[in-house]
Amino acid sequence: MQDDMTPFEPDMAELPKGEWLNRLAQTAEEHGFFKALGRKHFAAHIRRGDTLVVTFESVQGMRALSERAEPLGWSMVRDNDWSHLCIASDGDTWFRDRHIIGLFDNMIDDGFFDEFETVLFYGAGPCGYAAAAYSVAAPGSRVLVIQPQATLDPRVTEWDDRFVEMRRTDFTSRYGYAPDMLDACEQAYVLYDPVETLDAMHAALFHRAGVTQYRLRNMGDTIQSDLMAMNVLPDLMEMAAEGTLDDLQFAKIYRARRNYPGYLRRLLAALDRNERTELSYMMARNVTSRIKRAPRFQRRLAELEGLRGVENDDPTAAEG
Repeated sequence: MQDDMTPFEPDMAELPKGEWLNRLAQTAEEHGFFKALGRKHFAAHIRRGDTLVVTFESVQGMRALSERAEPLGWSMVRDNDWSHLCIASDGDTWFRDRHIIGLFDNMIDDGFFDEFETVLFYGAGPCGYAAAAYSVAAPGSRVLVIQPQATLDPRVTEWDDRFVEMRRTDFTSRYGYAPDMLDACEQAYVLYDPVETLDAMHAALFHRAGVTQYRLRNMGDTIQSDLMAMNVLPDLMEMAAEGTLDDLQFAKIYRARRNYPGYLRRLLAALDRNERTELSYMMARNVTSRIKRAPRFQRRLAELEGLRGVENDDPTAAEG
């Protein structure tokens, strides 16, 4: 096992796309392997410890979401000494490509996943679909997916009108229907916001034995970004890999949303939208008492206190 993590230290954030890809490929080849998979995909493997995290990511996501513009799993390599396999796409492809299928077929034949004691598959959105779908290649693995699609086969999900350009893509052949591919995993976790109707409908298709669903109400449609901003995604991945993620542990981790502005703003907007004025008042007062700089909540509290004052001054208010 190598201890020198120097190749992971350079910041790739400012590199043009071509140079960025070359640097990523060079790092992977020095510590594992790099494979181009057709025109739109590649695989980058870093070999370290006996735990392997397989992340499905887009090039755009890596360059936008990471301060280092690196694959998500590289932080797990540094912090936990895990091994990492990144399957990357240029754009959203749902990884429905013969080169990806061939890669996983070859890894099965070579016993690649058998070399690790623990395997965790991870992805979000289209990458969450792929993480669930290809997890069947490593029986006994664990799976953590955020807002995954179950399939885009219009015969099953014609109600999802967000990705109509993908309706001619084959989702029926091997590694096709993601929920069925979870039958071989030890445990899977599906995270979604039930307020996001289409995400919730896909999540319902994953309801089966061995799958635990966590409802992140009012978290919106960019849950992965929010969990990263709250700095809780690494903890969730660690617990998912170790098999220790349960309702209590999730509740403890998810308490971080109480101080996360994005969630608090969405919750206040939902309360106002539903005309839950008293709850809006209680929330605005709570947030301003805990967080020093919360101008939106301070303004809303002043508005609501003004309304309460008008109601209290109205002699007819008590008659109703």
